[in-house]
Amino acid sequence: MFRARMKTLQTAFLLFVFVPLVYSAPPIQQESLQFYEYDTDVTDVTMGSLIQQDYEMQSKDIIKDGTNVSLDTSLRLQGDDSERNVPPTKDTNLPTCLLCVCLSGSVYCEEIDIEAVPPLPKETAYLYARFNKIKRIAVSDFADITTLRRIDFSGNRIEEIEDGAFSKLLLLEELSLAENRLIKLPVLPPKLTTFNANQNRIKSRGIKANAFKKLTNLAYLYLGHNALESVPLNLPESLRILHLQYNNITTITDDTFCKSNNTRYIRTSMDEIRMEGNPILLAKHVNAFSCLRTLPVGTYY
Repeated sequence: MFRARMKTLQTAFLLFVFVPLVYSAPPIQQESLQFYEYDTDVTDVTMGSLIQQDYEMQSKDIIKDGTNVSLDTSLRLQGDDSERNVPPTKDTNLPTCLLCVCLSGSVYCEEIDIEAVPPLPKETAYLYARFNKIKRIAVSDFADITTLRRIDFSGNRIEEIEDGAFSKLLLLEELSLAENRLIKLPVLPPKLTTFNANQNRIKSRGIKANAFKKLTNLAYLYLGHNALESVPLNLPESLRILHLQYNNITTITDDTFCKSNNTRYIRTSMDEIRMEGNPILLAKHVNAFSCLRTLPVGTYY
């Protein structure tokens, strides 16, 4: 009887001591633990999460706007738009002078594959745009540039020059359009001293009858390697050098260089005329050169 009571007391004691301990222990929070199968530090995990969140947010914004493009494409298009929204203007010389070289009134845009005349600083006096891909010259190209004295477009692909493109260039003295694709000449500014249109496709009908008559300062005229059928009319008295070699000139008259009704007339300024390579025998037209101090190159007896 005594032993039974002792066992009962021991069982009660054990229940009294251990049961509260069992119920007081907190449950294991397994979900709060994160395990990674690779070796990394906390910084990398945090940065990776931030990048992922940023990507998801930007993706949602793109979808929200209704733009069905990837994030990379969207960012690239935004970059392209920002570049196109900065057009070069004639109020600043920054765009052109980054593309070309600008130095004390001179602009050098040579061999950079431009296809149009770039906007120029307003004080530009000398423009060199040789060996590019320019096809057309418009009135607007020089509308605000009245200080130009020399322009060189040699070695381009110019086929068309708008009427009046050079009309406001009252200070222009030298103009070169050599090695292009012109079939006719534009109206030239009045103070030209040198004009070079060698190696084009100019025919006689592409030159107006009075194209050179009012150019009283013109001293050097180069029209070699074209398709002229005759010598241009009304050449100014100021002319010193005239190049017409390798054209298609077949006729010449006593009034081409001289004045048939004035036997005393002498062209005192003319020093050189080149006419070789034309299908005409110049020796048969001696009287046509009677007013010249020297015979044209290509004249043989």
